[in-house]
Amino acid sequence: MAKSDGCDYFKRTSNFWIISVTLAVGYFTCIVFAPEKIPFQYLGPFGTFCTYLVENHSELMYKGWWAAFAIHVFESLVALKVCSNKGIHSVSTRCLWFVQTFLFGFASLGHLLKYDPKRPKQQ
Repeated sequence: MAKSDGCDYFKRTSNFWIISVTLAVGYFTCIVFAPEKIPFQYLGPFGTFCTYLVENHSELMYKGWWAAFAIHVFESLVALKVCSNKGIHSVSTRCLWFVQTFLFGFASLGHLLKYDPKRPKQQ
């Protein structure tokens, strides 16, 4: 097996985080931009809570959505900086880290932060 110098290290986040973050961000997006599409009456107490938020705090929810977006952009930029610091210089690998961190946030960035290029990877 060929040895790698670490310049192309990439680890995909787990399916749990991919599904959880996708559903949560998707639901939050729907609540903010298209609340009429969500059948709150079928969601029990959670639907009642979400209806309350939509009716009474829609501006705060809107600002919160943009804050979450900005945080994900910031995390993605941090991922690029961490890639540089850890010797990951492959453009395609850096793009993978950027996109994955933008989509899944700290669930992705955590893998990159744990990566230690000085120690050999355990197989």
